Amino acid sequence: MFLFLAMGLVLLTVVIWWAVLGLHALLLGRVPGWRLARPVKQPRLWGSGALLVLVSWHARSPSLCAVGVGLIALGHVRGPA
Repeated sequence: MFLFLAMGLVLLTVVIWWAVLGLHALLLGRVPGWRLARPVKQPRLWGSGALLVLVSWHARSPSLCAVGVGLIALGHVRGPA
């Protein structure tokens, strides 16, 4: 019983941090931290993808999750020159 409670608490913490990172990237246009900010070239796309993945997890929609993962991948690619 205690193991499930601990796993749920860890999962809730990860979900909250993922939402905070997504909102921070979407609203401010930059990703916090130096480890994540270096590979992310387009933080607004990355943030919207991160939030879509969270919404799709809650709504149990695999197609929305695929769109969110695609936006996260596009956030790592440099934009047009």
